[in-house]
Amino acid sequence: MKLLQYEIIELVKTAIKTAQSEGDLPFFDLPDIMVERPKEPAHGDYAIPSAMVMARLARLAPMQIAELVVRYLAKVDYLGEVTVARPGFINLRLSERWLKQQVETILAEGDSFGRFATPPNESGATKKVQVEFISANPTGPLTVGSGRNAVLGDTLANLLQAAGYIVQREYYVNDVGTQVDNLAKALYARYAQALGQNVPDPTEYQGDYLITMGQALVKEVGDKYLIPSAENMEIMRQEALKRIIESLKIDTALIDIHFDNWFFEQSLYEQNTYTLAYNKLQSLGMLVERDGAIWLKSDDEDDKENVVVRSDGRPTYFASDIAYVWDKLAKRGFDWAIYVWGADHHGHVKRLKEATKSLGFDSEKITIILYQLVTITRDGVPVRQSKRAGDFITVREVVEEIGKDAFRFMLLTRSADSPMELDLNLAKKQNNDNPVYYVQYGYARIASIFRKAEGEGASMIGGDTSLLSHPTEIELIRQMLRLPEIVAFAAETRSPHQLTYYAQELAAVFHSFYRDCRVVGDDVALTAARLKLVKAAQVTLANTLRLMGMSIPEQM
Repeated sequence: MKLLQYEIIELVKTAIKTAQSEGDLPFFDLPDIMVERPKEPAHGDYAIPSAMVMARLARLAPMQIAELVVRYLAKVDYLGEVTVARPGFINLRLSERWLKQQVETILAEGDSFGRFATPPNESGATKKVQVEFISANPTGPLTVGSGRNAVLGDTLANLLQAAGYIVQREYYVNDVGTQVDNLAKALYARYAQALGQNVPDPTEYQGDYLITMGQALVKEVGDKYLIPSAENMEIMRQEALKRIIESLKIDTALIDIHFDNWFFEQSLYEQNTYTLAYNKLQSLGMLVERDGAIWLKSDDEDDKENVVVRSDGRPTYFASDIAYVWDKLAKRGFDWAIYVWGADHHGHVKRLKEATKSLGFDSEKITIILYQLVTITRDGVPVRQSKRAGDFITVREVVEEIGKDAFRFMLLTRSADSPMELDLNLAKKQNNDNPVYYVQYGYARIASIFRKAEGEGASMIGGDTSLLSHPTEIELIRQMLRLPEIVAFAAETRSPHQLTYYAQELAAVFHSFYRDCRVVGDDVALTAARLKLVKAAQVTLANTLRLMGMSIPEQM
């Protein structure tokens, strides 16, 4: 599917070039043509402000330029009224006749409606993008904070797929370093306690989940690993990682997230990726030795976070980051790598960009999305801690209370850079105060219309959409046709929260249509036309819900 804005841009470019060839406009290099949605619907469906930009190039008044562009604008079936407004806007209104025809287009495209093809990479192939998200240290259950990461990453992956990218979802498992070593010690303590040993509680990772894991391990192996030794501690490390990852897979499945790849940090060293990246930096002269350590060259020579190899010869966490970028862009050939990180990682963004550039890649090949914290409340009152886990609230606990759909939708309702509140009581309400209910009820209402139609022998077969003339019918079509634009904009700007706004607006327009227009009535022809319109709305709403990873209820 080709976006209508792209067609309008080409139409305007052709008009400008024609005006230049006719001598009405001087020759100049065309600037980017912008197509916007006007703030006021009365101004039309689209507005083009480019005449203001061209005024300096053409040495003419913006209004004069806009009028010339309109004069040479080719006649096309999708455009109705075209006007010029001060200080030089070109306002375009879609043809009502064309709008009515788009109901058939939506029905023909079905599940594909809203999808389009993105431009290919330099080699002409479809662009490959990787979205790496959650990637919390594998030391405990999935918390609500990481749940926001999960919903953002997965929905963005859905959008990018709809925009024509080949997408891989990846979880990066930090199985190297102190945190995992401490987890192994904590599991050993709980394992020994389960065997009746008088062992102190672990100083880190004190949640009940480790007590459960220790007891389960005793049932499986008895006291086989009780004697403290390096070998048994390594087994504890492996058992802890295995069980935590199994738990994470269950937690992510609860919110309908399934990763294409679980990537282990240790593999960067086992498969020689770190060495390859290190040698690349060395060959490019990007490494310097100072104070016995190896540093990455940077603008800030004193930033100790730029140490790649410690003075004792051990690679730093930054070294893993560098090797991981190399693995993504050089070894696996992704055109674009997206990271979803908590806002507390903001200091690492510049560093990772510099490392990417130092490896010889365009730093724009990586994008880091930073998200803010989530506050869990009940009727606006913060919930301080979990009933089960103590000092953190798990995804599993919240999903059991409010459901997967409410969890995903609510965590999408704000842009990633905005702190957000998840009100558990609001998420459970079965009324229009709850945006999740409001949107899904729109779909359920459509399903009920078709049950009624079937019961009364009504059908959309042969429906003539030219009979649709009520203002709310036309507005519903307009709203449906925004879906491809929303997908394009949200994918381009990495802003999946746009889907929640659109879903609510679409549901609101549909509910208004339902209020104003009786669908199944005595007029057989009008009934058939309106059933087609309702079916198109059903397709559009279903596709929007799927993009958000939500279910599509036939009844509520």
